[in-house]
Amino acid sequence: MNTNLKSIYHKVDLCVVGGGLAGMCAAVAAARHGIKVALMHDRPVYGGNASSEIRMWVCGAHGKNNRETGIIEEIALETLYRNPYRRYPMWDAILFELINNEKNITPILNCSCNDIEMDGSKIKKVIGWQTTTQCYHIIEAKLFADCSGDSILAPLSGAEYRWGRESRNEFGESIAPEQADKKTMGLSCLIQARETDKKHKFIAPSWARKFTKEDLPYRLPDMNDPEENFWYMELGGEGDTIHDTEKLRDELISVAYGIWDFVKNIGEYNADNWELEFVGFLPGKRESRRYVGDYIMNQNDVRDGGHFDDIAAYGGWTMDDHNPAGINTKDKPNIFHPAPSPFGIPYRCLYSVNIENLYFAGRNISVTHTAMSASRVMATCALLGQAVGTASAIAIKNGVTPREISEKYICELQQMLMDDDCWLPYCKTKISELTKSATITSTGEDAELLLNGIERHYGDDKNCWSGKIGDTVTFSFDSEKAINEVRFVFNSDLNRETTGAGKYIPEKMNTCNVHKNAPALNVPKTLVKNMKIEIKNADDKWQEIDGIKENHQRLVKIKIGKTTKAIRFTLTSTNGNEIADIYSIDRKSVV
Repeated sequence: MNTNLKSIYHKVDLCVVGGGLAGMCAAVAAARHGIKVALMHDRPVYGGNASSEIRMWVCGAHGKNNRETGIIEEIALETLYRNPYRRYPMWDAILFELINNEKNITPILNCSCNDIEMDGSKIKKVIGWQTTTQCYHIIEAKLFADCSGDSILAPLSGAEYRWGRESRNEFGESIAPEQADKKTMGLSCLIQARETDKKHKFIAPSWARKFTKEDLPYRLPDMNDPEENFWYMELGGEGDTIHDTEKLRDELISVAYGIWDFVKNIGEYNADNWELEFVGFLPGKRESRRYVGDYIMNQNDVRDGGHFDDIAAYGGWTMDDHNPAGINTKDKPNIFHPAPSPFGIPYRCLYSVNIENLYFAGRNISVTHTAMSASRVMATCALLGQAVGTASAIAIKNGVTPREISEKYICELQQMLMDDDCWLPYCKTKISELTKSATITSTGEDAELLLNGIERHYGDDKNCWSGKIGDTVTFSFDSEKAINEVRFVFNSDLNRETTGAGKYIPEKMNTCNVHKNAPALNVPKTLVKNMKIEIKNADDKWQEIDGIKENHQRLVKIKIGKTTKAIRFTLTSTNGNEIADIYSIDRKSVV
């Protein structure tokens, strides 16, 4: 580090390196639970592979009622509310705002971590170079979370990690290669196009790669598909997906312009009115270093559903293994090996086996290559980040290491995650004693389901109270009770199709190609929009207090700060449906 250049020092509880969805969710979760966080990110915008610089869509668990909730659902619902046409400037703003609204987060953008100071088997400080200010940022912290994707803290700290594909025999993985190798999934530079009302000419650069129909078996672009995002423009899996990135970027850009030339000028696409709107010059990565934790999750764990006692997140993508040769092979670009949805992911995969204060979240967790092919997608990575951020808060407040969380505090971690609406398969949200002590009356249906601890439709069970406008739920107590806050979980339609297009088009937070008549998205109609809240005075009269107004979120916490013998909730409007579903209304006593 050059001492002639300026240095800025930060001292925090948790340092998160990497501002993709995993790092963002880790930082926000930790900050909301009261600890000080520094978030170092080497780009000017947040989101990682989902950012406006790369534009990969956010994928997650397949199947009915399996959509990821927690902070990632909060982001999704905010996007539906404020960005119905899914434009990237507003997407960038929503992510930027999420971080900047948290007073416990110190954001450090355009800053690349490149050095470290150790204290035995602990990381003491990380050092980053901020290109825009030409200064160093030195962050001292008690805990560190590597959410950088490429696991920069691994070579710097000496943390154990893996690279490439394990042999079939090491973990008994039937879809692994017979011999271990260093091959990985590759990188992609994506493109986006827009349909217009007039013709647009395209003249390819002289250096663009040339493609014919015979060059692209299994990869022919489909401009009628609203989810066509050219993901198969992939290279690098046969080399080094970190150190070869600049060379691969040039090759991928050549491929990208060549594919668009094929769409416009060579193939049979009737694409005259389509124009190229975006080419990503920053490659999106799928795989590089994977940390080694106290447990390495493998194909068999995924196939068995991940029934771990220390479950901290879940996946539900298939084991989607890409051919390392990418677009250079005429074989299929990927194979979807079956996997259940959901499958649990254990907490022991989220911290280092040999660096005692190092967490990680994202595609770099402690899994084999085959398991990673299912756990790497970004909605899953967001859950992993929220788990790491929440665990960090527990560790700081109790003065323990990440490993000690696994030994002593795993139930507390699971309950905190579920209280923050991070659903965990095979687990139930614990209902407060105050709520359980109440007598519940209702003019709607199934009020007792507010207490069953399952906060989504699951299988054939709806797990919720259903009511129409004007219906009430009342909680009465045998004596006056102090109520600090009320926690609601509303139905955000986890199977939602939010376009109203007349067919099932799963809603995604960000767009692929933009069709001319693409409809706007909308806030799920199932969500409660307005709700009146009343408490009963000492003279047995109802007094209205601040309620829920203009809501578009699934998880809502309302401060009460009152003592009462009863509290009543009246549904006054939804975001469009005649009926609203509420999974939970839970009260917390004043602490």
